[in-house]
Amino acid sequence: MWYKHPLEELQANREVSFRPHGNSMTPIIKSGQLVTVAPCKLEDVQKGDTVFCKVRGTYYLHLVTAIRDGQVQISNNHGHVNGWSTQVWGKVIRVEP
Repeated sequence: MWYKHPLEELQANREVSFRPHGNSMTPIIKSGQLVTVAPCKLEDVQKGDTVFCKVRGTYYLHLVTAIRDGQVQISNNHGHVNGWSTQVWGKVIRVEP
């Protein structure tokens, strides 16, 4: 469960750095790059932000592609829409090689 440690840190209102794996966010985030995520609230999120969130039981580090009525639409960087979420714990503030 890759998301357990980041989730615990963000819920404790602490920044967290980790190395997600996968290609769904390339070229913004490449597999294995060090990513730092800062705690945030749903109301702090804007379209275009990359967030740590949960959509229908699955955790993602993906893009916000739309916002409506207290929800954010989550998509990967290749156009696939994962769905709508009200559960956002953090926003990417840094991506390192």
